[in-house]
Amino acid sequence: MLKKTTWVMLLCLVAHTLIGQTSIAEKTKDFTKKEGFFTYYWDESAGKVWLEIDKLESEFLYVNSLAAGVGSNDIGLDRGQLGGTKIVEFRRVGPKVLLVQPNYDYRAVSNNPEEVKAVKQAFAESVLYGFKVEAESDGKILIDITSMLLDDAHGVARTLSRSRQGNFRADASRSAIYPPMLKNFPKNSELEATITFTGTATGGYLRSVTPTPDNVTVRMHHSFIELPDANYELRKADPRSGYGSISYMDYATPIQDNIVKRFTRRHRLEKKNPKAKVSEPVEPIRYYVDRGAPEPIKSALIEGARWWNQAYEAAGYKNAFIVEEMPADADPLDVRYNVIQWVHRSTRGWSYGSSVTDPRTGEIIKGHVSLGSLRVRQDFLIAQGLITPYENGTTPDPKLLELALARLRQLSAHEVGHTIGLSHNFAASVNDRASVMDYPHPLVELKNGTVELKNAYDVGIGDYDKSAIIWGYQDFPDGTDEDKALDAIIDQRVKDGLLYLTDSDARPISSVSPTAHLWDNGKSATEELNRLMELRKVVLQNFSEKNIAVGAPMATLEEVLVPMYMIHRYQLEGAVKSVGGVYYNYKLRGDTQAAQRVVPRAEQEAALSALLNTIKPENLAFPQHILDIIPPRPPGFWRGRENFKVRTGLTFDAVAPGETLSGAVQEFILNPQRATRLAQQKAIDPSQIGLEEVIGAMAQQVFSSTNNAYHAELQRANVDQFTNALINLAKSTQASATARSAAYASLMEIADQDFDEGDLVEKGFMAMQKHKIKTFLNNPMEYNPPSALTPPDGSPIGTDLMDWCSFGNH
Repeated sequence: MLKKTTWVMLLCLVAHTLIGQTSIAEKTKDFTKKEGFFTYYWDESAGKVWLEIDKLESEFLYVNSLAAGVGSNDIGLDRGQLGGTKIVEFRRVGPKVLLVQPNYDYRAVSNNPEEVKAVKQAFAESVLYGFKVEAESDGKILIDITSMLLDDAHGVARTLSRSRQGNFRADASRSAIYPPMLKNFPKNSELEATITFTGTATGGYLRSVTPTPDNVTVRMHHSFIELPDANYELRKADPRSGYGSISYMDYATPIQDNIVKRFTRRHRLEKKNPKAKVSEPVEPIRYYVDRGAPEPIKSALIEGARWWNQAYEAAGYKNAFIVEEMPADADPLDVRYNVIQWVHRSTRGWSYGSSVTDPRTGEIIKGHVSLGSLRVRQDFLIAQGLITPYENGTTPDPKLLELALARLRQLSAHEVGHTIGLSHNFAASVNDRASVMDYPHPLVELKNGTVELKNAYDVGIGDYDKSAIIWGYQDFPDGTDEDKALDAIIDQRVKDGLLYLTDSDARPISSVSPTAHLWDNGKSATEELNRLMELRKVVLQNFSEKNIAVGAPMATLEEVLVPMYMIHRYQLEGAVKSVGGVYYNYKLRGDTQAAQRVVPRAEQEAALSALLNTIKPENLAFPQHILDIIPPRPPGFWRGRENFKVRTGLTFDAVAPGETLSGAVQEFILNPQRATRLAQQKAIDPSQIGLEEVIGAMAQQVFSSTNNAYHAELQRANVDQFTNALINLAKSTQASATARSAAYASLMEIADQDFDEGDLVEKGFMAMQKHKIKTFLNNPMEYNPPSALTPPDGSPIGTDLMDWCSFGNH
């Protein structure tokens, strides 16, 4: 027995020695060789990819992406979606090769190797994959990289689980290398595989876009990319600049200095002649538009993206930003190309601008824009409701396509702006649409009682955008004090009155700024809301069967009606932020920006008045002629997420949309953080409007009487949503004790009132409200009031994830 075991061990050792001595040429003699950044081989008979490594312990970039996606906006696994950018290197340990990701979040930028080593050893690295050495020759080694390519590097299974679509795993038996996308170039190697995920589909989103929902097949792309050279010039980040940034902790920093280093994300751009006021670049920034985009969409995308050349001209560059159609032999995932990709999904959704960025420096290596193809149809639909486009029956008014293409140009410029480094600027509308980095609502005007669309979207780059590009890309001559020069650009921006506030300052729930909003217009959100209410009244009065084509089911008028009835939804979000609001900016000590200040009482009162006007029964009601022309929906045209939620079964609900609006507005006004601010502002400055006054104004509005029976029904919805909002505030753990007490006191007052007037229905309704309140007061933490019906899908008219369903739900 011992002899047999010994012989087996010897044979294994000999076999291992022979394998270790196998040359790469011998191992790969029957494979297809692809030379490039990393030479690799395609073994068609075994379906494997073999990677030749001649760059051990040499760092490079690794990016994974989806070449073919799932097609659901809600799931968020789109064609062309980029994963994270990682710096990695191959390290050999005996017969193994490890793909290691060093930790660049913690560094010591120092000439002392021991100091560098101390930091490196203090924080964990990540070994992403391990391989076996299969052959070697002349200092090069060969590994089988197939298992990595067939792995779920993009986290598809995790995303499906997070979006509640089911539990899935990658199935190797149904996955394979994708040979058409095995490509190699001098500075990047591109690899791709078809990956099938198997499991049990539990979500409707997945079932709606896959032929067999339990088997989800995508294509996953892997890019190995040469790191840029060391000639890129870092630019320190500045929170006022409007740029995104990279950051890390530098433990070699002197104690008196900030240990966190932040640098601006931007493309490399240099003047041929830095001393010249205007110079051509050493190498222009070049973008390519997806050949899969049809006309006239493709031309609109190119035109909009080219607007950025105006900003680079302002920064002293000539022909620095070029946009063209993608070459026929190019692939959008090739790192050499900045791309604008046209992406299809089953529903409309947001677009985004992402990038491959060097984590060491913030240098943008590749810009990658993904534009959802159904978005343009939503803008077409909005225009369809604003005018009567089917006067002749079937051919739509050309103004519809004109508005949709105008929005598409702006969208292309916006998303490209992200890929050149810029963040959102949601305060730009205050400055007369000074930036394409805002989310623009169509500026629809009334002229002599007629709806006018020609100024719906702005054309070209705004003044803020030019200032931002000057700050980020100005190539200063040698000897310039760059910090002072950059501060001077910001000071000039402040002097010109150009505002900048970004995402966290514009969200409807948490924001306090009366200037930073999504999908708004005008210098004053309140004044624009009042203007939109006048426009809305005219649009609803003009609404008729001529808003759809001859032959379309009359029930589909609702799809066109929804964005008209809700046309003020985003302006509401803007106006409400004046209530309990604060004017502020990203001020630095010593700069020229103004200090923060509470929104004056008069502005808060005007905003509150405008908000309460929107929930008056006459403004929640539909004109009778609209109710007369929308029948139940025919087979095949079922009610969906773009329609109103109803309580009337098959028929159009004349009240539920008003309930939705009322509930949203009142929950917004009595948002716990807003209520707390109102209470504190009143305590600090007694002249300010306080929470009790706001609640009193709301009560006066919702308890006012009306002789119109339809309006009375809507007013009951107002009262119901008012008491719900008070209960939610009274039990909120996010509100202060004072704010909760004010809501509690108001509920007690309503519960103690006698409501003897009105018919039996009205008395019963008020008895029901008192019972609801008393049930809550008897057991405050256990009672949850019924929620208002959620609104139809709204955003994105543009690019944001935020949906009006957030009203009252967070």
